Amino acid sequence: MIAARKQLPAHGTMVDSARLGRLAIASLHTEVACAPKPGLVTPFNSGSHDDMDASTFLRSLFALRHYFTAVARAGAAGAPFTVLRDHGIAAETAMLAATAGINTHRGAIFSLGLLVAAAAERRRVHGHAVSGAQVCLAVQQWNDALIAAPLDPHSPGQRARARHGVSGVREQAAAGYPVLRELALPTLRHALHSGLPRDAALCHTLMQLMAQVDDLNLLHRGGAEGLRWAQQQASAFLSSGGAFALDWRMRLQSMGDAFVTRRLSPGGSADLLACAWFLLQQEGV
Repeated sequence: MIAARKQLPAHGTMVDSARLGRLAIASLHTEVACAPKPGLVTPFNSGSHDDMDASTFLRSLFALRHYFTAVARAGAAGAPFTVLRDHGIAAETAMLAATAGINTHRGAIFSLGLLVAAAAERRRVHGHAVSGAQVCLAVQQWNDALIAAPLDPHSPGQRARARHGVSGVREQAAAGYPVLRELALPTLRHALHSGLPRDAALCHTLMQLMAQVDDLNLLHRGGAEGLRWAQQQASAFLSSGGAFALDWRMRLQSMGDAFVTRRLSPGGSADLLACAWFLLQQEGV
């Protein structure tokens, strides 16, 4: 008897969901390993955080290793947003269990999870990897469900969002992540193509995000004044050459001391940085 052929996705190409999942975890690891990052956790210090360090992030990443593969499979299968959301809720539970209740990757579970699902869905449709910008735009297929999904009004980010009247990652996702398409990805590409080493290119891109994004983590920790101050610091760094200047590392370390003094941490910008790195890397695999 001849065995039945396995049903292939469109164009006869199998989507390697496990590979996309590993790439997502690697992108989050790349972000935490990058240094110096003002106010953020690195392998060398905890920045403005008293409750977490690099080992906390590594425990979280280990707990999330199956989530990104699962959400990639769901995306490749054309699953509705409710299925993606259920995977995300389970991933958040696993993260909090691994970190004793510390939120290390809630933002990344949402944004990077959507982008991984969209990348897998686009590969199934086209039979090959697509550009990072196309992946961002593909998230809009879940637009209505994104807008309708309930939010946790008690989370620090949502309280800051409501208090200051700014948009958050849900609005970014529904719009196809313009901040990634129009800012983070072009900045990162230019920095790498100009010859900057990986960490320098990542830090330069992080500063661009900090300068222009209404980072809810900064708003939560420092209010509108703290956000403006952080944006001004990032803008001053960029206007002086950013990571293209010879003394960029020393200047970021000095900025980091000031962030720690003010207890500020641009966690939202860090999540977007990891997303940008994933989007760039998935183009080549």
